[in-house]
Amino acid sequence: MLFQSRCFSLLRVACILAAAAAGVSASSAARAQAPAVWTVPEVGALPNDAFGVQVRRGRDLITATYAHIGPEVADTARRFAGNNLACSNCHLAAGTKKFGLPIFGLFELFPQYSARLGAEITIEDRVNSCMVRSMNGRELPNDSVEMQAIVAYIKFLSSGVAAGQILPGLGAGTMPELKRAADPVRGKAIYANSCQTCHNTDGSGIRRSLPTTDLGYVMPPLWGPDSFNDGAGMARLITAANFLHFNMPHGADYLNPQLSVEQAWDVAAFVISQSRPKMAGLDKDFPDLLRKPVDTPYGPYADGFSERQHKYGPFAPIRAAIAKAKKAR
Repeated sequence: MLFQSRCFSLLRVACILAAAAAGVSASSAARAQAPAVWTVPEVGALPNDAFGVQVRRGRDLITATYAHIGPEVADTARRFAGNNLACSNCHLAAGTKKFGLPIFGLFELFPQYSARLGAEITIEDRVNSCMVRSMNGRELPNDSVEMQAIVAYIKFLSSGVAAGQILPGLGAGTMPELKRAADPVRGKAIYANSCQTCHNTDGSGIRRSLPTTDLGYVMPPLWGPDSFNDGAGMARLITAANFLHFNMPHGADYLNPQLSVEQAWDVAAFVISQSRPKMAGLDKDFPDLLRKPVDTPYGPYADGFSERQHKYGPFAPIRAAIAKAKKAR
């Protein structure tokens, strides 16, 4: 009986070990088959070679645009940006924050069709769209060291992303829309409670104290002469409201928003209702008017709705009219 008991114990141990080994093998196989989770590549890990220097220069141009190509830099030939914003004022965390208008994973999506131009555009064209609209400036030459550095940084942030792959977290997020028009009057009170401490009562932001080598803002202006112009994406309600909901006030993110959906729509309406630089030629945008975004705050339109409704909503009736027109043509 003792011999049989020992044999049974040994057999049981052998079975347990075999099962464990099989489990390890199965776990290893599962890990081998599971797709790797993509993460933002680390710029600081790049060697100090020509490529590493170029990528870091691109990141610096994103985070301190005003100091390199802003309207107050010493070399007048390098004054491409027309305001003292930084690209990272909209593309948060140097373009790496989810739903903070990130620029990771974008490189392989270009060239792509632009409804605004009615033509295919390159990544350089897309950068220059920001330069003339959000930065209220002029285009960077494609062969300039600044353009090449910015594109190198965007390309680096797409390292390991397959062609055509869409990463989660792009854009400014999507929250439910209001059935009513967004209200700038309600938004003004929300701005006073949640925004003006950082962005000032008149939306002018907080400049760095001079003298300093930095020429930008501690907190950027949201309107006024040194802000983005009326042709910028952030001048459109849907973009602005989602950006504010998922990123503002400081410390908020898409997992922990601090503004309610309704508050975000209304405060965005207040911000975009304020005066800002005007961009010439906006009537030439979107040659196919049925492809014009519903929240484009300037005409012409093909749907019969007013500029005010396009600016503040509600947007569902506009979408219905556009869908009907597309079906009819």
